Amino acid sequence: MTKAAPARALLQSLFQAAIDEARPALVLPAHLPPPPRGRTIVVGAGKGAAAMAAALEAHWRQPLSGLVVTRYGHGAATKAIEVVEAGHPMPDAAGAAAAARILDLVRRAEREDLVLCLLSGGGSALLTLPAPPLRLADKQAVTQALLRSGATIGEINCLRKHLSAIKGGRLAAAAFPARTVSLIISDVPGDDPSTIASGPTVADPTTQAQARAILERRGIAAPPAVLRHLNDAAQETPKEGDPHLESSAIRIIACPADALAAAAKAAAKAGFAVEMLGDALEGEARLLGAAHGVLARRAKSAGKPLCILSGGETTVSMAGAGRGGRNSEYLLGLAIELDGTSGIHALAADTDGIDGSEDNAGAFLAPDTLSRAHALGLDAKALLDDNDSYGFFAALGDLLVTGPTRTNVNDFRAILVASPDMVG
Repeated sequence: MTKAAPARALLQSLFQAAIDEARPALVLPAHLPPPPRGRTIVVGAGKGAAAMAAALEAHWRQPLSGLVVTRYGHGAATKAIEVVEAGHPMPDAAGAAAAARILDLVRRAEREDLVLCLLSGGGSALLTLPAPPLRLADKQAVTQALLRSGATIGEINCLRKHLSAIKGGRLAAAAFPARTVSLIISDVPGDDPSTIASGPTVADPTTQAQARAILERRGIAAPPAVLRHLNDAAQETPKEGDPHLESSAIRIIACPADALAAAAKAAAKAGFAVEMLGDALEGEARLLGAAHGVLARRAKSAGKPLCILSGGETTVSMAGAGRGGRNSEYLLGLAIELDGTSGIHALAADTDGIDGSEDNAGAFLAPDTLSRAHALGLDAKALLDDNDSYGFFAALGDLLVTGPTRTNVNDFRAILVASPDMVG
């Protein structure tokens, strides 16, 4: 057992507490609506969509059918609801085909039917159906450029909605006059339903003008067909007051704040005071890590055991050619700022089990992280500049690999500040 093992085990238990608080089997049953007179049609998208479908089947006492789309490897066993796996974060043809089938299903809904829409983080990329005459390649080009530019999730989803035939309220509008109830696991700052999975069942507060401004601000040269579409006023998304959305209801069944609260309870039980920085932190990952390093050093000078918790979704502006997600980049920024400060351990991970597009959920940090890296000939600052935080932590054996969790309440970050005898 390494010296950091007790701290690592505690950090991982806090992460697990956060995930357990958002498991579909736990949170979904209490939010189910009354059954309809007509059919129950189930649709959905997201990294938790398959697990949500399985939980629904276990508690719904009438016939149902439908289709949900989730990320490759995030499926779950279901009987009546079909599960399709597709690409994330880059949309692919499988996702586009599934989205087309979902739109066709809800268009066939009648007034007495109920459309249950199961949404979770990742739904924006998975529920991809380009608005005609746009092609999948057009959306892929814009998505790739936005991801590399360091655009926020709100900016990315604004473009996704305005280039889609199904997002930004269009799914609920297509289901009208049937009643639509959306059960949502939130992965976005503020739990805004118009942002989660790009809001397929709610009015869109963003505009085409805002979408065009994002492209300009991020220096993205979009395909000509995209620019034409964004300048066509007839293609604007449904807005508040649209009669086709009057039968759509929203229920947030799990959120980042609840997950962090569960982790805080576990940390307190382990003897730590808790400082909660919030569930909606954004900004450049490495810079947030450095800022939290300053906070952790100040806390250490106070001499009391402390657990600093935060959530939200940072961004990574790609300048290098390395591998890494926003959580491992946050931790590398934190490590450089701490520079081996004793008694401080940390974990940063995505609650869906995938940090960006890699195979890890995140990584661990210990006081000896930089010294071990130096012994291996690793230059932490150079690897950070190359956006290769994955390579850095992989070389140290400090990646956190959980596999798909089948839920998603955004990023989880925990910093333990304690004496060495408390955490090893």
